[in-house]
Amino acid sequence: MSVAKLLLVEDDPSLSELLEFRFRNEGYDVRVTPDGDEALILAVEDTPDLIILDWMVEGTSGIEVCRQLRRGKNTAHVPIIMLTAREAEDDRIRGLETGADDYLTKPFSPRELLARVAAVMRRIRPALAGESIELGDLRLDAVAHRVERQGRNLQLGPTEYRLLKFFMESPGRVFSRGQLLDGVWGTGSDIELRTVDVHIRRLRKAIAIESAKDPIRTVRSAGYSIEAV
Repeated sequence: MSVAKLLLVEDDPSLSELLEFRFRNEGYDVRVTPDGDEALILAVEDTPDLIILDWMVEGTSGIEVCRQLRRGKNTAHVPIIMLTAREAEDDRIRGLETGADDYLTKPFSPRELLARVAAVMRRIRPALAGESIELGDLRLDAVAHRVERQGRNLQLGPTEYRLLKFFMESPGRVFSRGQLLDGVWGTGSDIELRTVDVHIRRLRKAIAIESAKDPIRTVRSAGYSIEAV
């Protein structure tokens, strides 16, 4: 299995050095920058498996970096853990709504951050390794391009397969139609947003089996997510 790649965006030299040391000791491949503009360049040049992003950094702010990463074709799906000294509930909500997957307020224990990163990596690692991804009674074999539910082979079209894989790589996370469009069809696509709804319906039909619940959840005014059932 390949080494997990982390991008650490933190402008506090002492904290950055400490976190880099701790993560390297845990076997991660870590790149560090104190600058939001450089972070965007690094994330595109060599897409990381996870990004640890401070809200207040040099250059482009962390919240804007997060927003731009979520718009990028290759970075829309990358988990982001935000670090910040902001404790207000509105700030936490803003960070999560912008696309952060988790939020840690300073000061924090490096052990807690390590634990949170490890939890995210356990969730996404099967997809990174090109192996099978399992969620509830669904199993997706990324090598054989085969999908099973309760041991039954399912027939999915190419788009539905990519859509399901995208969902299963981030279970529980709610994706807007725009994020799904960018992540599955690619940025700059001429596909209309309503097309996403059509393929969601097709995917639901393709993975439906008798007496089994629908794992795809519609979140009103927000988008869709997939959960174990």
